[in-house]
Amino acid sequence: MRGWVWVAVILAGCASQPSQTTPEGTVDTSDITCQEAVQPEQRVDLEMIDTLMGKGRNHAALARLESKPMDGIDYWLRYGQLLASTGKLDDAEQVFRELVLQCVDGRSRHGLGMVQLKRNHVNAALLHLEIARNLSPASAQVRNDYGYALLLAGRYQQAAFELRTALELANGQGPVRQNVAVAYLLRGDEQGLDALKSDYGFSEDELDYARALRQQFGKSEQ
Repeated sequence: MRGWVWVAVILAGCASQPSQTTPEGTVDTSDITCQEAVQPEQRVDLEMIDTLMGKGRNHAALARLESKPMDGIDYWLRYGQLLASTGKLDDAEQVFRELVLQCVDGRSRHGLGMVQLKRNHVNAALLHLEIARNLSPASAQVRNDYGYALLLAGRYQQAAFELRTALELANGQGPVRQNVAVAYLLRGDEQGLDALKSDYGFSEDELDYARALRQQFGKSEQ
């Protein structure tokens, strides 16, 4: 029901020492900076990594990223995301915590929140995702992920607001379609469901799928 894909952005940093894991299995984050300048050749490398990520080839993207080290924030955001996507949650958390310490950036909080969500630490995830939402209020992805975490916490009214906002920001596209439908179903909001049909062309098949997804929440409600 939720995705975790950052939109491609102009990435940052000058070449530095390779950001590989240490023998102890932790990540060397000493090269992290918050700068966002990027060299033309680095942009090409990172666009290639984005392409791999878009195809779901996260292990290959991580390997390529580690072979093209940089020290700017957007390199490290991708690094943390790829570590999490390939199951290295401890290392991903370390990267995002360091980014949060150094950079006032909604993407860093978003990343840390998503790592906590992957660990099923819903309350911790909500803390970081709420900060990310406040720092990046026009990000459809952040609002969607925050809304999803609110659903998990049983805060359905707040979830519906965040997810409807995400739906509008995303022009009615993406996984938020199912999330907002689930939120309305959990609230018994027939008016909201009718609006999804009229405003965004929700089909009966989509609503049937949302009804099936709702059952995943129903047994763990308040």
